[in-house]
Amino acid sequence: MQEMVLFFLTAGGEKMARFIMEKRVFIKAFWIGLSMGAVVSCVCRAQVEEFTLSYEQVIQNTMKPFEGPCHPEADVSTLSGKVMCGYQGWFTCPGDGSAMGWFHWGLPTSAPATEFCPGRCKIDLWPDMSEYDSRSRVPTLFRHANGETAYVYSSMDPAVADLHFRWMKEYGIDGVFVQRFAAQTFKPMEFSNVNIVLANCRAAANRYGRAYALMYDLSGMRSSQFEHILNDVRLLADKMRLFDDPADKAYLHHRGKPLIAVWGVGFGDRRQYGLKDCERLIRFLKTDPQYGKFSVMLGVPTYWREQGADAVKDKDLHRILQMADLISPWTVGRVKNCEEVHRILASVWREDILWCENHQIEYVPVVFPGFSWHNMHGGPLNQIPRCKGQFFWTQIFTAKKAGAEMIYVAMFDEVDEATAIYKCTNNPPVGESAFLTYEGLPSDYYLRLAGRAGKLLRSEIPLSESLPLSP
Repeated sequence: MQEMVLFFLTAGGEKMARFIMEKRVFIKAFWIGLSMGAVVSCVCRAQVEEFTLSYEQVIQNTMKPFEGPCHPEADVSTLSGKVMCGYQGWFTCPGDGSAMGWFHWGLPTSAPATEFCPGRCKIDLWPDMSEYDSRSRVPTLFRHANGETAYVYSSMDPAVADLHFRWMKEYGIDGVFVQRFAAQTFKPMEFSNVNIVLANCRAAANRYGRAYALMYDLSGMRSSQFEHILNDVRLLADKMRLFDDPADKAYLHHRGKPLIAVWGVGFGDRRQYGLKDCERLIRFLKTDPQYGKFSVMLGVPTYWREQGADAVKDKDLHRILQMADLISPWTVGRVKNCEEVHRILASVWREDILWCENHQIEYVPVVFPGFSWHNMHGGPLNQIPRCKGQFFWTQIFTAKKAGAEMIYVAMFDEVDEATAIYKCTNNPPVGESAFLTYEGLPSDYYLRLAGRAGKLLRSEIPLSESLPLSP
């Protein structure tokens, strides 16, 4: 193990950290004190900490039935009439127990490490950290315009999920699909991370009476690895009792069964798995004698129906999709302004819904507030502008007008691609990395809009494309 050096977040410490980074010396950032709030270190490059637990130990430590307070409020018997958000929960920090460094905050390096410092980051929006517990605020080398330290958080911290689900309750958002990247369930370190985040969301959903359901993201998977997903479902069912724990009143059901989503079916982007692999997984989830008890929602390409543009050209696609209970086409980045929503999505969604109705399948359109991944991939900052909420609301209005009875918001917390709707600051750090803002709108504006989306969906407010909220 390389020599560990501690640098305090002073002006001199920051300069030293930069000097060391430039000299290609890898520094292990570590924590002072017992809680995340006691962190005083944070250099540009943090060597990934050693993770010593085996796969079996991770199962023993992180996969347990639910215990905790439960205050049922949301109707978890159906997805109908609900606005559900995608919840990534994928942010880690050095010293949080994940051993994953600045995962999803920073950029990977040529070494097993991640850089998170001015000029080297992955996010385009900065979270508003004003309401986070002091012990959840992790200092960084970024600075606000007044010179104050900029903070972030770790999704490993249960207090973070607690705050996020409290916001959902406060603003009338029904709940979330907790993202579980299947490719992150192989290594003990990543497996531990996704299990802890899932358990945090489970506890918070029960505490605040929100709904939650599991969504497998197949990105990065290979055909030979699909048996592992089946084993993961078995573990979740047997060890966590995730889908039928009588103490857990928050897991979402649909059509009388626990709901599970599988994202990444039918995309034509040269994935290392195919429709036959997806069919096997869907069949397991629906018909396995012991574990096949689910209603299944599939995340599919925008143009799945005509098999154009982003969809695989395969005669079996529609047959396999007809195995699903719900279909949710991914539209993030497919339209760039309100005019394209009217011209493209309106007709696509109408025709999709008709097709689904003819095949006894329900339809869940995806809406998103804007898009930018300048710091992660380059390209223009603010690639798809939010237009102070109008772009987001026009999609919601169009989905309802097309006949949608449920909506998926992408995403609750994804600041990487600037699709987040949770509280982000209008006072981001300044310097070598450029960040978006909420255009002067209150940091809770998109949470409020998402809450109003639910009211529109349930016809509790008039159908109108005009923004229903003043700033």
